[in-house]
Amino acid sequence: MGELSKLPNIGSKLEAQLNQVGIENFEQLEKIGSKQAWLDIKAIDSSACINRLCALEGAIQGIRWHSLSDEVKHELKDFYNTVKYL
Repeated sequence: MGELSKLPNIGSKLEAQLNQVGIENFEQLEKIGSKQAWLDIKAIDSSACINRLCALEGAIQGIRWHSLSDEVKHELKDFYNTVKYL
């Protein structure tokens, strides 16, 4: 396992997917953001769900995704609902 799996919410499978879309470290993940990273993963894995999007945002914030603020969760859910069928 690499650097990304040391972040909260990032297991070996999600780390492999991030690597597959060209994200190999925290700085790259933070720069691209959770939404774009999720969109990139969704392009290679149609099963990417809202939980994966929240996991990515939690990793960027350095917290478990369950601890994201209600405001952030709502924003991510709205985003997910607008793009999930792309």
